[in-house]
Amino acid sequence: MVMTCAELEPGTAARLLARYGLQLRTHAPGTPVPGSYWGEAEAGLIANQVHIRPDTPVHSLLHETCHYICMDATRRATLHTDAAGDYMEENGVCYLQILLADHLPGFGRDRAMADMDAWGYSFRLGSARAWFEEDAEDALRWLQNHGLVDKNHAPTWNLREKGLSVHEQATDVLS
Repeated sequence: MVMTCAELEPGTAARLLARYGLQLRTHAPGTPVPGSYWGEAEAGLIANQVHIRPDTPVHSLLHETCHYICMDATRRATLHTDAAGDYMEENGVCYLQILLADHLPGFGRDRAMADMDAWGYSFRLGSARAWFEEDAEDALRWLQNHGLVDKNHAPTWNLREKGLSVHEQATDVLS
């Protein structure tokens, strides 16, 4: 059974998303999740909002968050449900979601990778862990080339484009 958003320490997901200028919107159990590509309890994306229910898997919350982070500003401006993106961006999304899992107390990368496998992510080497540890150099390089992960493999807290932090982007818009 995968970990759900209801099991996270209150406020931790919203604080993580806020570092990227995202807002977390929680909906009542059993109601449709706005912007959900997969339906059911899976997270949804509309503009700079990630939509969840208490039964939304944490890995889904992180995956949709990472789509927002990894897409270019043009797609971000019209984002509704389908994040689109190409093969390399999708790999970057998966890699970054594993890194960001360590920033959610009680979740972490080990649980993220196990939950990704349980949900049905498919990787050439058979598991999220094998992919992450043995076959994801191209995904890491893609994230680094876009300024999303630093040389130590840590999130930079930047969105794709210009390599500016959310604060710097807001300042840039105002000037």
